[in-house]
Amino acid sequence: MARRICVAITARPSYSRIRSALAAIRAHSRLELQLVVTASALLDRYGNAIRVIEQEGFRIDRRVYMILEGENLVTSAKSTGIGMAELATVFDDLQPDAVVTIADRFETMATAVAAAYMNIPLIHVQGGEITGSIDEKVRHSITKLADLHLVANDRARERVIRMGERPEAVIVTGCPSIDVARLAVERPELPFDLFEKYGGVGRRFDISEGYLVVLQHPVTTEYGDTRRQVNETLHAIDELGLPTLWFWPNVDAGSDGTSGGIRAYREAHALPHVHFFKNLPPEDFLRLLMKARCIVGNSSVAIRECAYLGVPAVNIGSRQEGRDRGRNVVDVPYDRNAIKQAVLRHLKSPRPAPDPIYGEGDAGLRIADAIADAKLTIEKRLTY
Repeated sequence: MARRICVAITARPSYSRIRSALAAIRAHSRLELQLVVTASALLDRYGNAIRVIEQEGFRIDRRVYMILEGENLVTSAKSTGIGMAELATVFDDLQPDAVVTIADRFETMATAVAAAYMNIPLIHVQGGEITGSIDEKVRHSITKLADLHLVANDRARERVIRMGERPEAVIVTGCPSIDVARLAVERPELPFDLFEKYGGVGRRFDISEGYLVVLQHPVTTEYGDTRRQVNETLHAIDELGLPTLWFWPNVDAGSDGTSGGIRAYREAHALPHVHFFKNLPPEDFLRLLMKARCIVGNSSVAIRECAYLGVPAVNIGSRQEGRDRGRNVVDVPYDRNAIKQAVLRHLKSPRPAPDPIYGEGDAGLRIADAIADAKLTIEKRLTY
């Protein structure tokens, strides 16, 4: 009998990070995929990731609405509580043999706590990494709730073991988001007009000679400073005057400050060289990144996928502080001149060589095999 594996997708980054593993679990002869989509992955204002999930052929077993309006510290905490209550009902209904939770977003805490308290084995993907913000606390907390740890590299494995987890329960699979990057490398062309297909806001312009990509999220522990932070990036991009594709922030505490800062700046400045998008499917987004002259902001995609792709990255502020870096990253503070100079330095330098510090592009298959091979006792605990 196939083992029922319930995967909870909470946001557009969560889907891109786990997509290849979803396909591998669905195709595995000893596994049955149960897919729960929740939190900002259901919301149009954050890219409506559920539409992409359905278009790519995945059957969604349950939708769980849990996000409260406000994007502040209180609504983040309350949304987590709502998620715990709703997901407990979903898990009781679906009766999975194990639950998979991804990375470190605040909504993943709801998945982890609900599964752990229901004595359902919890599988954590992308544990053992170090970053700034509340994400690190969430990630390490989930590590202590999880039974099986599927990590991106040897350094992450060592950290999880130092936290007291059994070495045999910590398996290096690579990062599944690199699988999507590998597909982008194999099929690099975008066979459509980007602006025609995905719309967005702003003027259309020629991107055939290269462009910048900007992806900047709020930092929860710097909640009150998000508007000033995004203003520094906006000024730098405005002064550079280069074709730029800017993507909307995640639903974190402070995202109203980030998005409000973008809207206010657009009202006061023409920005004829900047076009704003909500979301792209993972493979198209990474194809777009491959051809970018540089990525600017504080997203983990600049650290993970762009290391593999060899895309120059300007990482701003503390959000990715401590995360293992490749040769493609330059770190700067929230200062328009520092941001601008770092971009110009990248543009004048040779493109960095690809660096597979987060895997070789086969993580999805490794994850599915690891889940299938883990033994479940009658008490629903993972043993080896």
